[in-house]
Amino acid sequence: MSEPSTESMPDLSEYQLGESVGYLLSRVKSTMSNLITQRSMAELGITSQQGSILFMVASGKCLLAAELAREYGIDASAVTRLIDRLEKRGLLTRVRSNEDRRVVRLALTPEGHAIAARMPGIFNSVLDSLLNGFTAEEVGFLKSMLRRVLVNSGEQTGLTREAAGNPDGKS
Repeated sequence: MSEPSTESMPDLSEYQLGESVGYLLSRVKSTMSNLITQRSMAELGITSQQGSILFMVASGKCLLAAELAREYGIDASAVTRLIDRLEKRGLLTRVRSNEDRRVVRLALTPEGHAIAARMPGIFNSVLDSLLNGFTAEEVGFLKSMLRRVLVNSGEQTGLTREAAGNPDGKS
């Protein structure tokens, strides 16, 4: 096996990781998720991902396992395991469609609804802490830029390029 050529290899010591938008976005997402998990585990006994899934089902945004997989960018088997855990805890159920028996929708139990209803408070509390010192205008600008990133990615957000460019998300 031949040695890789060092002349075409970039000098990694020159790469400024802290200046990488991708790295920063990843760290913010990880930090936010960890903080939400700390709160949701302490208060509700569930992880941030489990709480988020309950919230997505409660809001009607994701009622099928496939929709959850697309939303979170994870494979169907991982979603199945998450749903299995939530079902075992008595927080959601699988309901076969009367119209098409192949379709299995997700539905929350009363306890699942109660937990889902508490998630926005946890989400907002963590975000308020992370955005401490930001003005309302800065938060609006940050949301606008993140929407534009999603539109540029081709992500199905329901946003137009014009709406993504406005801080309030309206066309």
